[in-house]
Amino acid sequence: MDGAMGKWRGDRWGAMAVALVSAASLVLQYVILVRATADTIGPTLATVRFFSYFTILSNLLVTAVAMAAVVQADGRAGRWLRRARVRGAAALYIGMTGLVYVLILRHLWQPQGLQWWADSGLHYVTPALYLLWWLLTPGHGRLGWRDAVAWLAFPALYATWVAARGAVVQEYPYPFIDVGALGWAKAGGNAGLMLLLFCMASGVLVEIDRRLGARLAPAWRREPARGE
Repeated sequence: MDGAMGKWRGDRWGAMAVALVSAASLVLQYVILVRATADTIGPTLATVRFFSYFTILSNLLVTAVAMAAVVQADGRAGRWLRRARVRGAAALYIGMTGLVYVLILRHLWQPQGLQWWADSGLHYVTPALYLLWWLLTPGHGRLGWRDAVAWLAFPALYATWVAARGAVVQEYPYPFIDVGALGWAKAGGNAGLMLLLFCMASGVLVEIDRRLGARLAPAWRREPARGE
């Protein structure tokens, strides 16, 4: 009993750290963006721009998942956010957020002051904390390959939204999918490569989950993986 309670407490405190860092970074980034665009596009369009970044959406999901683990609410939303496939989806999306930023985007600008704090929280600290929490949290071995495929729906929908919004306002959140600068062929090819990277990463996460589940099966009851 004491061991199980210790694991639960570790799960909860780790989730609380993730939620605090992610939520604080999101609020800070929103305030910075609204202030910077107050005399140009205004708060309404700034809010639309804010929610058009994959970084923001992935951090929002992480915050929600982490808060659900902290609160342990028994409502439908809380139970859904605590499901293994939702936690896995958050791991995929926030992991890709950090990876793409480190490999591609961090070289393109040098944030200063408060922007540096928001940038570090969203792209470095939150991905690292959440992935560590996900790896150490009990309950692995429940994911299946259907989950890995289902996770790709959100990046595909996001790419569709970016293309549709960009066609209207001529603005794209990331330079590697900027149709105005690259053209449809190049930007579409980059989006396809990104989706392939998501596909590979989702497969890696499922395999990690299965290996952890098999390793920890004697300690925690393993539920059948979806699709098995």
